[in-house]
Amino acid sequence: MPEEFYREALPNGITLLGQRMEGVASAAMTFVARAGSAYDPAAMAGAATVASEWCLRGAGSRDTRALNDALDALGCQHHEGVQSEHIQFSCVQLGRNLAAVMRLYADILRRPTLADNTFDPCRDLIAQDLVGLEDEPARHCNILLRERFFPWPLGRNPYGQSEALQAMTAGALREHLRGHLSPGGAILAVAGEVDWNAFRDLAGGLLGDWKAPSGAPPKTTPGHTGTTHMTKDSAQTHIGLAHKAVPAGDDRYYAAHMAQMVLSGGMSSRLFSEVREKRGLAYHVSTRYYSLHDHAGFFTYAAAPPARAQETFDVTVGELVRLAEGITAEEMHRAVVQLKSALVMQGESTMARVNAMAADWYHTGRLRSLDEISRRIEQTRVEDVLAYLREFPAGDFTVLTLGPEALRTE
Repeated sequence: MPEEFYREALPNGITLLGQRMEGVASAAMTFVARAGSAYDPAAMAGAATVASEWCLRGAGSRDTRALNDALDALGCQHHEGVQSEHIQFSCVQLGRNLAAVMRLYADILRRPTLADNTFDPCRDLIAQDLVGLEDEPARHCNILLRERFFPWPLGRNPYGQSEALQAMTAGALREHLRGHLSPGGAILAVAGEVDWNAFRDLAGGLLGDWKAPSGAPPKTTPGHTGTTHMTKDSAQTHIGLAHKAVPAGDDRYYAAHMAQMVLSGGMSSRLFSEVREKRGLAYHVSTRYYSLHDHAGFFTYAAAPPARAQETFDVTVGELVRLAEGITAEEMHRAVVQLKSALVMQGESTMARVNAMAADWYHTGRLRSLDEISRRIEQTRVEDVLAYLREFPAGDFTVLTLGPEALRTE
């Protein structure tokens, strides 16, 4: 049965998106606003992430406890997150409770309490997360790599900086939110057991008259190539490499994604086989694709004992470069099967579908059905992938290493 999408543009700039999914009882919803970490003022790094916590500490007439009780009573599982370009409020619940949850989220978005006495706990939690990165060197390495690879401030660490967090005040963050958490360019998507007409009318009534100024897009400066080493007394050397890829809205995206899968799409992938299985250099090695609206990259990570870190780096780079020399039909077949399997699982999850819809609209300005994506994956040939790799070769790396000693990366 063909997928049916719905779309409505509210006069204040919010795009409503919907998809009814047969055979499910849940409904997922996500609200995405242009107020991510890239919009944080220079002296308030971490503002968006603190705000994502603070907005849930009371809204409308409800204090923190009453709001939590109301969400729990509706069986609402919610998540708040911050990316470079967006702040995102997501939830999933039974479809019959969607309208009641939507009313609560209208308060969270438009009328968060933002009380002084709830600010410090939110800020302190984010400060703890920032400090905790020291105990997660793999995650820390990847965050630092993105900071250097993407144009600044698009890759900024969403947890900010310790000094900025300590200096941040409730009044300053409240003022920042008034100018940035707005309907302009926002996306509200729902998927699952949804009555579209009823949801559209409800969302329009709750949010349609919301007026707030939109923050200006951040001014950017180019990212960096070259190597950065951060000395850390650790049992492993953590290696991060990034190189340019096409953004998700580019028609060559499918070829790029297929290349990434051949490199790192499972236990038969190039990196797993060559770096881990054949040589035993690193327990974990992978390449991931990550895209902003106008910038994207392949991000490769490996961790190895310091004595074998140089060899790990050399072999990993060699595999990234060697991919352009040829891909077998068997490798392409495995990549196609893995990508299509991921699509099947996405189609069974209302939350996965709603996030994919919001991402589609943001990156491409349209909604792609699972059938369309599956067809495009099947139509991608080895020749397409190799042509892409010739146009976007692995090189001009941004390299970040975290460990006892620096590596030779030239």
